[in-house]
Amino acid sequence: MTRHFVFKVEDLRSYVEAFFKKFDISQDDAAIAADILISADLRGISSHGIIRLHTYYGDRLVKKQINPHAPLTVVRETPNILLLDGENGLGQLAGYRSMTRCIEKANQAGLAMVTVRNSNHYGIAGYYAMMALKENMIGISLTNSQPLVAPTYGKSAILGTNPIAVAVPAGSERPYVLDMATSIVPIGRITVYEKAGKEIPTGWGIDANGVVTNDPIRVLNGGALMPLGGTDILAGYKGYGLSLLVDILCGVLSGASFGVDVGHPSENRGANVGHFFAAFRIDNFRPMVDFQHDMDRLIRQLKDAPKAEGHERIYIHGEKEFIKSEMYQKEGIPLLPEVVKSLMEAGRKVGLVFDLQSSGELDI
Repeated sequence: MTRHFVFKVEDLRSYVEAFFKKFDISQDDAAIAADILISADLRGISSHGIIRLHTYYGDRLVKKQINPHAPLTVVRETPNILLLDGENGLGQLAGYRSMTRCIEKANQAGLAMVTVRNSNHYGIAGYYAMMALKENMIGISLTNSQPLVAPTYGKSAILGTNPIAVAVPAGSERPYVLDMATSIVPIGRITVYEKAGKEIPTGWGIDANGVVTNDPIRVLNGGALMPLGGTDILAGYKGYGLSLLVDILCGVLSGASFGVDVGHPSENRGANVGHFFAAFRIDNFRPMVDFQHDMDRLIRQLKDAPKAEGHERIYIHGEKEFIKSEMYQKEGIPLLPEVVKSLMEAGRKVGLVFDLQSSGELDI
């Protein structure tokens, strides 16, 4: 059990907005960036939330390694295809505006795809896929990232954790929202075990020689994460293939960096991250009401299926996150003490005082 401090959602949102505005970012843009970061914490994906405000975004903004006023430039455009250049701006703004354009085009053409190059880390992939839900569309969001994952039979990190997110509307049931990395775990999980002095489960990572290890230090010092699935005997080559697909669509197709060339946020160079977005209208295939009816039926078939011993409930992808978000909206978002310290440090560097009052404490 670890102590967490609880803060009201709107208090945290206001603080993050104020932080971005310190870089002369407009109110609208600051609100977009803050909403995307807060949404990760609301959904329980704290590894991609405000914990990164300082290290992934603020630190690079302070060092002028991210352009806070970058335009989103059109490179190529057809009625349903768009290639954009993020001009080394905030990934959240590039992602939000790109998916907005994608949805607009899909409304007209029925199906649209958008790629982005020269961007940065954009937060949780699921946020952008879920933007399509409001329009009764299916949304897809992919991004590549700095190399952390070794290919099957390899020993060096070549690919990123390269997430895949897909959002599909339902009727009376909650939407299906798949938001997954193509690595078996994020690098942050390895760090948590290292700090706690614990061994990692077998199959999470390899050492510098490509040997599966339970020692988190060996993974962090010259080793690599394993792709989804782990070793070849557990079909890790499938996760490797998915990760490579993301890099092809986000990096190679857009003209962004790919593989080992994608920059880490801590490096003194442009990350040149690539994104891929897609949206398509369901009513071009069949009446929306019929689709929603069948989605509900499919979801209920899964949830009503016989349960394994010791389990009382089967969840649909995204369901746990929706439940958590609804709870945190009412009760506040729990933050680890080190996250609170990082928010204080981020504010200190730009002359912003973190004076938010915790509404309580939790042991989670």
